[in-house]
Amino acid sequence: MSSFQRAREALGIRLREMRLDAHLTGRQLAASAGWGPSKVSKIEAGRQTPSSADLEAWARSCDRADAIGELTASLRSLEEQYVEFRRMFRTGLPSRQRTIAEVESRTQLTRNFEPCFVPGLLQTAEYARYRFAEGDEGDIDRGVPSSADELEEAIAGRVARQQALHRPGKKFHFVMTEAVLRYLVCPADVMAGQLGQLISMTTVQTIRLGVVPFGVVMPVGPLHGFYLYDDHSVYVELFTATLHITQASEVAAYGRVFDNLAGTAVYGQDARKVLTRALSDLGA
Repeated sequence: MSSFQRAREALGIRLREMRLDAHLTGRQLAASAGWGPSKVSKIEAGRQTPSSADLEAWARSCDRADAIGELTASLRSLEEQYVEFRRMFRTGLPSRQRTIAEVESRTQLTRNFEPCFVPGLLQTAEYARYRFAEGDEGDIDRGVPSSADELEEAIAGRVARQQALHRPGKKFHFVMTEAVLRYLVCPADVMAGQLGQLISMTTVQTIRLGVVPFGVVMPVGPLHGFYLYDDHSVYVELFTATLHITQASEVAAYGRVFDNLAGTAVYGQDARKVLTRALSDLGA
């Protein structure tokens, strides 16, 4: 959550500077706003996200009502970067697939790095079924998993998204580690079918599919997977949240990370050799 956390810490530093300029201690500011004394230190250290009401109270306590608009805008940007899965799951599995499809429809170049899982756009229906089942929380307020119909609709939605792989004018660059081909996040027979599909995908004209083989010195640690949509936005899926990054400098940084990782990957016939070896080892 580096992007979100750095933004929250930056907001905390801005608020601390405002308090110091007003010659207020943390306790004095807390008393003025009617808070417990620890709230000020948590916000300034980036351990707690303030609300818009908190920001207004802070600015008025520091006699800086003119800064309320600026602080509120910073908070809005912060909230846009961090999208809780709780909100996403309420929309349902199929709805999330439609939302992603809309983003992809507006994108000419999609770049995707994955250290653990087969990229969604390259998944077979059966592989996708196990991925959805693993992450499905359904209606988490009531503890009810998604219905069988909803799960099937989500799988169909993911498969439908793959039609974009063959559309003129679209380009896709996928990079995955060899670990993706080895992790059994589904039964072996399902993984065998998935590896077979990946082998065939290496021949699709709109796709550039790279595999980072074991033993290669990597210039960047593969901390997490991410999607780059043109040069406009980045999506990062974590266990409990999805980050949507739109700040130009951070999008550019992810572009450089992708290029570094892509530079260690093998493509074409060499990629097929790695894929075929993984399939052979799976059968053995």
